[in-house]
Amino acid sequence: MTTSPVPHNHVLIIGTGFGGIATAIRLRQAGFNDVVLLDRAGDVGGVWRDNDYPGAAVDVQSDLYSFSFAPNPDWHNTYAEQPELYAYLRNVTDRFGLRRHLVLDCTVERLDWDTTEQLWRLETVRGPRTATHVVVATGALANPVIPDLAGLDRFAGVSFHSARWDHGYDLTGKKVAVIGTGPSAVQFVPAIQPAVAHMTVFQRTPAWVVPRHDRENGPIRRRLYRTAPILQRLERLNIYLQREMFVVGFRNPALMKLPERQARKHLERQVRDPGLRAKLLPDFRFGCKRVLISDDYLRALDQPNVTLVTDGIREVDEHGLIDNTGTPHPVDAIIFGTGFQTTRLPLTDQIHGTDGRTMAEIWDGNPTAYLGTSVAGFPNCYLIHGPNIGLGHTSVIHMFESQANYIAAAVSYAHDHGLAVVEPTTAAQEAFTAHVDQLGAGSVWTAGGCKSWYLNDNGRNTNIWPGTTLGFRRRTMHFDPAHHLLHRQPAPIPARVAP
Repeated sequence: MTTSPVPHNHVLIIGTGFGGIATAIRLRQAGFNDVVLLDRAGDVGGVWRDNDYPGAAVDVQSDLYSFSFAPNPDWHNTYAEQPELYAYLRNVTDRFGLRRHLVLDCTVERLDWDTTEQLWRLETVRGPRTATHVVVATGALANPVIPDLAGLDRFAGVSFHSARWDHGYDLTGKKVAVIGTGPSAVQFVPAIQPAVAHMTVFQRTPAWVVPRHDRENGPIRRRLYRTAPILQRLERLNIYLQREMFVVGFRNPALMKLPERQARKHLERQVRDPGLRAKLLPDFRFGCKRVLISDDYLRALDQPNVTLVTDGIREVDEHGLIDNTGTPHPVDAIIFGTGFQTTRLPLTDQIHGTDGRTMAEIWDGNPTAYLGTSVAGFPNCYLIHGPNIGLGHTSVIHMFESQANYIAAAVSYAHDHGLAVVEPTTAAQEAFTAHVDQLGAGSVWTAGGCKSWYLNDNGRNTNIWPGTTLGFRRRTMHFDPAHHLLHRQPAPIPARVAP
């Protein structure tokens, strides 16, 4: 009887969304071909593969919400919709030759650092694997949250989360409950409102909503971008610089009075009922929670077949929901627009470091990482969209590319200096965390008068990068060995080759 050898790769990436694909391409550009990408699904795409609910689209202009190294001249709208973004990621995968590096339908169940062999051991549904370096690119928006509502298991109708949309269920003529009024709901509510018999929207906290101003990119514009790519790059730069300036307002809450006035005017234009407008007006500073952009969400709530409930949910029975006043709301379907598990990144409760504890255990509700990417006690391990990598003002793809630069630099430094282990020092990690806290002090995220998913239970910002993306890019351009623990390689390592 023969035993098949355990597959080993120099770099193993978990996740094939924007972050995972960016990292794989950057590593290949650095000369590393022994790279594999694992994904629990049957195709690449990450959040843009999974979130295919009606109306799903990006909240940042498509010219900026895309890879700097792979511009797409054929975006059909200012803000690309989900099918186009999904197709873009598949196209980039093919264009950069990543298909042969994919292992799909391969859920990772556990990761352990082997101190003796100085490598990572993984347990997956397709068997064990090992890797010298591991990149966890599952992202912060991978696992949906379903609230723990009393009696939900008794509901006789259909229920699903927006990130797991049930396309087999026809909502036409149905009574529908929507729980949650965040970025997903603001898109699917107006998309399904005309078709349903009645929609009851349960809102816990109102959000600031600003116009989207989406428009079609006509054939002339697309042709110009194809024939003169510099024009699209200039437009991308223009959008980037405009959005980068927004961070000044986020860090100085008093400056948010102007966008608040604009949002109030948008609310007044879209909603005729003064009582409904009052329910939809936030009492916290603009930007404290995620700002929503939509040209039709508020108008949809003002339609005759929509009811906005702000009395909370006491329980669910077989017929529907009962709010905290005891009023029943019978429905045929419940749709959860309740976001994702953001207090703990996916897999961090399954990654076991040098002392056997998981990353989630060590964080204990207060996630921190050096450059939002690597964690002391977890050698050769890197997080895409780790702590304090999220943004409130511009494209997170810029941050992912910066992280990919750091990862490629770290892996290259280890290779070129014969190192087995690269790990941030505790001091470097603590210094970066202190810098994040200092940048965020007094900002709308920490002092805006609301409780958001940006903050942990202690009120500390663990999700948002409170500085400029340019400042973060400067920090990730080069690998600083003084900020890392470095250990020699006991055995020869593979040669780097041209991609």
